[in-house]
Amino acid sequence: MLNNFLFVGFPYVALALAIVVSILRFTWRPFSYSSLSSQFLESENLFWGSGLWHWGILWVLSGHLFAFFLPEAIIAWNARPLRLYLLEITGLSMALLALVGVVALIIRRFADRRVKVVTSTLDLVLLAVLLFQVASGIDVAIRFRWGSSWFSTNAAPYLWSLVKLAPRPEFIVPLPWMVKVHFLSGFTVILLLPFTRLVHFLVVPVFYYWRRPQVVIWNRKGLR
Repeated sequence: MLNNFLFVGFPYVALALAIVVSILRFTWRPFSYSSLSSQFLESENLFWGSGLWHWGILWVLSGHLFAFFLPEAIIAWNARPLRLYLLEITGLSMALLALVGVVALIIRRFADRRVKVVTSTLDLVLLAVLLFQVASGIDVAIRFRWGSSWFSTNAAPYLWSLVKLAPRPEFIVPLPWMVKVHFLSGFTVILLLPFTRLVHFLVVPVFYYWRRPQVVIWNRKGLR
């Protein structure tokens, strides 16, 4: 009963709320789809957190998506030990970059007064969950090695069963508890995302390519 709730009910609730709330927020409060960026004021500080986080998590997510869509290709790649080691080391390195990045972003939220003003409680909760998600992923990669292989054989079929509306939690239940917690924290991120400022990543600013040029003028005495 508990496994059905955690690995069937909760994922569907998280996904449904994320989709509905994101659409409603974009429809009723489109201007809230903003990062409220302060990069013009602190570009050097922002680089270390945002840059490392985005590059690290981009590669990690890309690896997960590749294993999700092409699990057979991952299994074939891992058939050679050298290629398996290369894939695992690369994934772990990118996860470590993401960890340093998210820690820097959290510190920035508390240390910079201007950034703290535009940070809500849910933003901090989401950052904490992201920190746990990345840290637990690193722990899983170190303690339960060859994650790319068992992700392809267990996690991918489980996730596809959710997509097909024919959930099969038996793929996940036998895995170590930390692996299962890592999965649950991932769905928690999805659940929290539309309620926070980080929802801006869902909107790609393609209109920037054809918008008219803008002139920015400093409105301050003594500047010309």
